[in-house]
Amino acid sequence: MFEKVCSTRAVSGALAVALAAGLAATPALAQKKGEKPAEAKPAAAAPADKAGEKQSAWVKLCETAGLVKKDAEGKDVKDEKKICLTHHERLDGNTGMVLVSAAIREVEGQDKKSMMVMVPLGMAIPPGVRAAVYTADQWAAAAKNEKVDEKALKPIELKYSLCHPAGCTAEIEATAEFIDSMKKGGGVMVLALNAAAQPIGFPVPLDGFAAAFDGPPVDNEKYAKARGELMKQIRDRQAQMVEKMKEEQKAKQDAAKLLDPPPGAAAAAAAGEKKK
Repeated sequence: MFEKVCSTRAVSGALAVALAAGLAATPALAQKKGEKPAEAKPAAAAPADKAGEKQSAWVKLCETAGLVKKDAEGKDVKDEKKICLTHHERLDGNTGMVLVSAAIREVEGQDKKSMMVMVPLGMAIPPGVRAAVYTADQWAAAAKNEKVDEKALKPIELKYSLCHPAGCTAEIEATAEFIDSMKKGGGVMVLALNAAAQPIGFPVPLDGFAAAFDGPPVDNEKYAKARGELMKQIRDRQAQMVEKMKEEQKAKQDAAKLLDPPPGAAAAAAAGEKKK
């Protein structure tokens, strides 16, 4: 089903349109009022960028997790492993909803790495998710709504592993070849099918991925604080929007009262004139 739907020219057009929209709506953390999407990587948590370079939305986050495994006698043994995610997250600047997230997961002591993608709820589960790395030239062409040779792409298929209120996560093993293509690429186009079997494109720029993947992790506390500040900005924006809607609704109601007086008002006014 996925192959049949995604091999049409209409899908190519949808990818280009989604990609162009995504690139045009990828502002930095200091987002202007009225812009909807926001990059979730806070500037305060990112390594210092070179002068004049646009800050990347990719960030490496690491933590030590306690894992439980069985020993030779079948007893539970606790083992601590360092787990790192080189992560990109894109939020709706008005709602705080995750539009798409992507990550490469590394576990200490394991050669196998995983590619993880999260898309919003409402997607068709059985087909899974398809992702393809675009070269810088292909990415730029797609952003201009120019046709990209699909035969030159090497898509991978990810199967959903978990769904929760924020969305559904799909994953697959990330080979060294795939990670290398991400380091050299312009972006990853994530494609999922909604419940109506319509393809939905989720563009993920790769600017800064290589530096984040090969570099040291950021300070988790600083990142959490900066991300919390971003979410507060979004909540404040939501409150402002609600207040504005209330004011507009009240203005409409006041205008309606002036144009359409309540029942009996005309009769009362006429009675008052008679008494005079």
